[in-house]
Order: sequence, then structure tokens, then C-alpha cells
Amino acid sequence: MTQSDHPSQIANEDPHGHYYVDPEVAHSLYFQLLRIRRFEEELTRLCTSGDIKMPLHLSIGQEGVAVGVMSALRTTDKIVSNHRCHGHYLAKGGDMKKAMAELFGKATGCSRGRGGSMHLFDDEAGVVCSMPVVGASIAMGVGIALSTRIKQEGKVTISFFGDGAVEEGIFWESLNFASVFNLPIVFVCENNFYATHSPILKRQPSEIIFPRVEPHGIKVYHTDGNDVVEVHKTALQAVEHARSGQPAFIEATTYRLKEHWGGGEDWHLGYRSRQELDHWKEKDPLLKARSYLMEETLEQIDSLEANIQVEIEMALEFAIQSQAPTKNELV
Repeated sequence: MTQSDHPSQIANEDPHGHYYVDPEVAHSLYFQLLRIRRFEEELTRLCTSGDIKMPLHLSIGQEGVAVGVMSALRTTDKIVSNHRCHGHYLAKGGDMKKAMAELFGKATGCSRGRGGSMHLFDDEAGVVCSMPVVGASIAMGVGIALSTRIKQEGKVTISFFGDGAVEEGIFWESLNFASVFNLPIVFVCENNFYATHSPILKRQPSEIIFPRVEPHGIKVYHTDGNDVVEVHKTALQAVEHARSGQPAFIEATTYRLKEHWGGGEDWHLGYRSRQELDHWKEKDPLLKARSYLMEETLEQIDSLEANIQVEIEMALEFAIQSQAPTKNELV
């Protein structure tokens, strides 16, 4: 689903109270989910083969949050991301060729080959920055929201972070500042229940975070991050609230299916179980999104796969053929 200046509801009740999803938009959302999944699966292959030589923090399993939130934004709205940023970048309209080139360290990359996997940005798409330091993107988002409010630009800023960032003082300071100054920002916590290899209940008093945010005078929402339509509906409300000049907070529960960084698996480490994996595989955002598709739409999935594969191959070829940065650029 491409962003527009006037995002609309994709899921509604008909006059008889029956819940439905617009077929064309459901198809578009599924395409975006699939596009991110296949891109990161290709990154997994390239990481395993040694073609990509930097740490990769994949969002496989978490794509529903990125796609659902971005579908509620205008093209002029801004986002800041964290170390797990590939899905955010692509869903907001970032250039896949430039992303792939960046992962290869090439001068044509979106950060001119200097940033790597955790520093993707595309100003034209509204991807202001991605920052690997836990919590750093939160304060950056608050600063951007303050700027847009002062300039009266009517833009909303989205700040993405994980459940581990909630343990940083900068998170609570940012909430306070945004609340006091009525900033147009939506804080989006992708709660996948782990900070690196540490389960949330070994670090925090509850698996659920949003009740602790509400006393700061911020509108809070809780949603199933693996259901892209539910995320979209929640994000529409939160973004509308922020655009009126009041900050909002979304907690989207989700799960990463790969290891903390890299394209492999980490079940041998013992910090999470195979039973847990099986449970979350049944909640895969792609499977849920398929359930919203019409039967005739399902028949088009093969063509979706083919189109995405062509785009990935073109991005890979672009990255391979691109030149590396020169020494003069490092001065």
C-alpha cells in the first residue's frame, strides 16, 4: 500500500455490522509484507555466503508493525528507526537498490556506503535516520516533532524502538517532554519480549508496557503487531491524535523468528524454546494477512513473488556493480 496525503480506512463494518477489508488494499498490504520478507531472506543468504560482511538485525516475523504503521502515514510524515530497520525503511518507501548497495558498503548506498545495515535513511521517503544505540532514536524523533510543530508543517513523526529501550532513561524523559510540549509524535514500541537474549520478565515487572506510559498524559494503544490490519487501524487512530497536537504511544506485540543478529537460528543458546517458536510461527504476519485476501487474489500471489524476485535481483546487481567509496570521501 503506497502512502498518500490522505490515508483511509482499510477495514470497516458494513451496514449489517459485518467486518470486512478492502480487497485491493489487503492485496497491497500483503505485497508489502511479502516484499520485506523476501528481501530479508535474500540478505540471510548473502550473509551466510559471506557476500555481506556486516551484522544484520533482521525483522523476519515482525513485518506487520512496519507495514501497518506506514500505511497510516502521509508521504510527508517522518520516521526514525533503530538497529532493526530494514522493514521500516522499505515500508516507508526507501529505495531497495540503495539499501542493498549500503549493505555492500558501496558509494551508491543510501548512506554512501558508510553506515551499513543499522544506518539506513532516505530523506525523500521520510526516513530521517536509523540509529543502533538503544533509545537514541526516541529522543531524535522528539526533536524532529518539535521542529515540525514550531514550523507548523502538519507532519507526524514516528519513533520506532524495542521493549529493551523502555529500560533507558531517555525513553521516559522523551515521553515527558513530548507530553509537556504537545508534540505530534507517535512512539511505537515493537515488543518482541526479548532484549538481545534476555526475556522481558527477567527485566521488567510485566510483559505488557503500555499501562506504565499512560500516567504521562499520553494516549496509549495496544495492538497485535502480527496482524497488519489491526496495526493499520490502531495506527490511523494514533496518527490522527498526534496530528491534532497530542503525542501517542503504540505497543505492538510481535516476535522475531531469527536470531538477534545474523541470518541463522539461536535455539541452542537456551534462552527461548522451540515450543515458543512453533506458537509464534502460527501467528506469522504473512499467514494472517493471507486470511484477508479474496480467493481470486490468492491466485495472484505467484505473480507477486515473481515481481518481488525481479526487484531483488535488480537491487543485488546494482549493488554488485556499484563502486566502493573512495579514500577522499573519508576526509
